[in-house]
Amino acid sequence: MPTWLGIDIGRAAVKVALVRSAYRKTTLEAVTTVDIDDEKGVEPAIREAVASALGGAVTASDGISIALDGSRAALRTLQVPASAQKQLAEVLPFELEAQLPFEISDSVFDFRTLAAPKHLAGAEPSATIDVLVAVARTEDVRGRIDLVKSALGIEPERVGVGALPLANLVPFVPQLSEEGPIVLVDLGAVASEFVVLRGGESVFARTLSFGTRGLPQTAPLLVREIRASVAAYRSSGGPPPTRMYLCGGGAFADGAVRHLSDELELPVEPLPAPALEFGVGVSPERAAELPRYAKAIGLALGLSTRSLGLDLRRGPLSYERGFAWVREKIPLLAGLSTVIVCSFFFSACMELRASSLDRVSLEKALGTVTKEVLGEDTSSASRANELLGQLTAINDEDPMPHADAFDVMVQLSEETVIPKTMNHDIDELDVQKSHVVVHGIVGSIPDVESIKTELANMKCFSEVKIARTNQVVGGDRQKYVLEFDEKCPEDIKGGKKKDTQAAGASSSAGGK
Repeated sequence: MPTWLGIDIGRAAVKVALVRSAYRKTTLEAVTTVDIDDEKGVEPAIREAVASALGGAVTASDGISIALDGSRAALRTLQVPASAQKQLAEVLPFELEAQLPFEISDSVFDFRTLAAPKHLAGAEPSATIDVLVAVARTEDVRGRIDLVKSALGIEPERVGVGALPLANLVPFVPQLSEEGPIVLVDLGAVASEFVVLRGGESVFARTLSFGTRGLPQTAPLLVREIRASVAAYRSSGGPPPTRMYLCGGGAFADGAVRHLSDELELPVEPLPAPALEFGVGVSPERAAELPRYAKAIGLALGLSTRSLGLDLRRGPLSYERGFAWVREKIPLLAGLSTVIVCSFFFSACMELRASSLDRVSLEKALGTVTKEVLGEDTSSASRANELLGQLTAINDEDPMPHADAFDVMVQLSEETVIPKTMNHDIDELDVQKSHVVVHGIVGSIPDVESIKTELANMKCFSEVKIARTNQVVGGDRQKYVLEFDEKCPEDIKGGKKKDTQAAGASSSAGGK
């Protein structure tokens, strides 16, 4: 089960939230806050807060997430052509270059494409898309990373921007997923963060110069900055906010909710507690104060794969896990490997068993078929092929017969069959499916008998017979009908294989 640590480093205090993720369950294990001592600095406060959340073990988490102050970053909503959506990482530096007070080459940025409002969902696709971009100086982000590394000895995996990590609470606070727009104000002691959510995603954010320190004297200044931030959001084309939620340490300041609600003429209330499981480190008293730790919880939840915020660990600051992290995961990896090997072995055994059963079934079916068709019960494929070959073997590889209608004509023209001295005419020669019918005219019946005898002596002709004879009308010649079958011995199944001397075979049949 992964364990995530969110560290909210403010100007007056450090807040830490420890979140543990399991299958379909997210548990808030601990939350803690430590005030920053101006003399000791920030690092001791970070160490003390993390040690308190982890129970003394500062390296017992799977990932750490922090945030850069919103005042140290620039947030822009850019409109780019929809056709460039797949090349945003290459296009945005050119769009940002003219809007930043520092060189884009000395900065890191992250972006998120904003969804179209629900009331425009059925409209025609727009030619442009809105992209929320956060950009900061590389040295500022590296300084925040080095601060945590110096305090804990390990680097944070993720660096958020201002109040944008609060969007990670949307899946756990249903009120934040409304179309809105909804304003979230993280009231700190010295400064505050302002973010607008629409449809559950951040669309506008800025840092306010005032917090709870100096109240109630500074209350008008704080209200004025909130009004200016709302106006700046409205000037970008956004609809008026419908509700405001307060979080951070100032959410519980006396009269803050009532005063802001009256001055802004907007429903204002503390941020509802997220729908998380609570671990033993979250007492009922702490559970009632969870809005105070909203940003720390959002930072921790940002380490999940469903993060809705932005991450400035990009480019030269990209996070790389070390071997120590892999070494910590060795027991888990070993267990997963064992499960995979066992699953593979079990699957292979079942495949072999299924193949064996299929083989037995096929051999039984083969025996039944060979018994019915070939007359012998065999389960051997080679023996079945042998029997089939014996049954279907025709040694003549040439599908053409050794004697055809042309050979019949040649034989009838041979002098041995019809001598030149014989007065002979053929009226019709009919050859159909190896059966030959000859209609001819001769001088006498003995001539017909002579032709019959000669044809019967040829090996490719059989069943030679005279069907009928009759005298020619008005003459003394004889008409006859002679029938016989034409099939050479080589064409009979099991006969002698035809050799390459096709001419010789044809000669014996009459010269093919």
